[in-house]
Amino acid sequence: MGDVKTAEVVTNENCTVENEIGNKQIVNKEKLWTLNFFLLWQGQFVSAFGDVIYEIALGFWILEITGSKALMGTLMATSMIPRLIISPFAGVVVDRVDRKKLMVLMDLIRGIVVVFVGIAAIFHFVQIWMVFVAGIILGICGAFFNPSIMSALPDIVPKSKIIKANSALNMVYTGTNMAANPVGGILYSVLGAPLMFLFNGISYLFSSFTEVFIKVPKIKRDLKEVHFWDDLKQGFEFVWKFKSLRYFIFIGAILNFFANMAIVLFLPFFQETAGLGSVKYGFAMAVMSGGMFLGMILTSIVDIPYGKRALVFIVDLVAFCVLFSIVLFLNYYGMLAILAIGGFLNAIVNVFFGSTVQLTVPQEMRGKVSALMSTVLMGLAPLGIAFGGIIAEFISIKMIVLVSFAISTIVSVILGFNKDFKAFINFNPDKQVLEDIM
Repeated sequence: MGDVKTAEVVTNENCTVENEIGNKQIVNKEKLWTLNFFLLWQGQFVSAFGDVIYEIALGFWILEITGSKALMGTLMATSMIPRLIISPFAGVVVDRVDRKKLMVLMDLIRGIVVVFVGIAAIFHFVQIWMVFVAGIILGICGAFFNPSIMSALPDIVPKSKIIKANSALNMVYTGTNMAANPVGGILYSVLGAPLMFLFNGISYLFSSFTEVFIKVPKIKRDLKEVHFWDDLKQGFEFVWKFKSLRYFIFIGAILNFFANMAIVLFLPFFQETAGLGSVKYGFAMAVMSGGMFLGMILTSIVDIPYGKRALVFIVDLVAFCVLFSIVLFLNYYGMLAILAIGGFLNAIVNVFFGSTVQLTVPQEMRGKVSALMSTVLMGLAPLGIAFGGIIAEFISIKMIVLVSFAISTIVSVILGFNKDFKAFINFNPDKQVLEDIM
């Protein structure tokens, strides 16, 4: 790894970037909001909106049909398991093929599958197993799609705009959650799950269509020189040698396990608690997303000095865990306040980490590293989701949430004392090279 300096575009004999639009540079050194970035942004907006609608409909539909929190948790974990298994291999593929075509294909497949589920539900021949299969396919497609986005983003926006670009994309997810959650809760009570399934399928198809017009620079590699398994091995070796990144991935996997185990139970808690229900659940999730949206706005307009980012990161992470440990013990309006503040803090944590990874990982490694990170970070999440649903059959949901986030608080404090991790988050690409923090 001695020749790796920063995450700038690499150009050499085995890895060059082809400019798809001739002499005109794709990366605009002055602007973030180019046509390229806008097409990526609005496509994500449409499909993310549909995802929220689908998840709300799916969760309440399973509970309504089966009454089983364990089955609900298992189903929600289903789409994550195949994604985790194939993500390391998908990351290698992303670094070896046309990333734009891969994005288009994955959204097209997801659209067709979910439209089928919607039609099957409308005409009353949908079965639980069909939804499980659809979840598996969605997970596989996500394994290829997400690293494609993470890998392509630094190539279509200037390096100096990476944090703002990540904030803008994350605003898509948080903004759609803010808008779609209350809409989803209302739509479920008015229209029911089948039409909501269909809406999500159509949103994927629309996203696929708009992605056709995005111009993503190609990575031209001599694949005869770099075999698939060697490529995969290089990804593992890079992450293993990157000590601070490796440490965070391990800690992050633990945090994700407990967070997912707790948060998946918010939905059945609202369904079972008198005076709450699907509509109030939708508004509660919208409020949390609103807090995240404000956090994205802050990180998109305020430049926090590199040397202060680790401190902000840890304080925000610990505060988030403490607040969420008590959220279900409050009245509805108290919950809304905690969810808003927690969402705000979580947004800052996510933007700082994602942006640092994009600034430090070389271009020809981004797909592999992004996929490996996703695999390990989320590796325990399906177990957490399924386990949370199972133990909720026997233990109070409030107690599960309290203990989960109490443990997460302790783990977050431990992370804050790690010098390597603090050096990683504080990385300054204008003054440092990658070897300084590896």
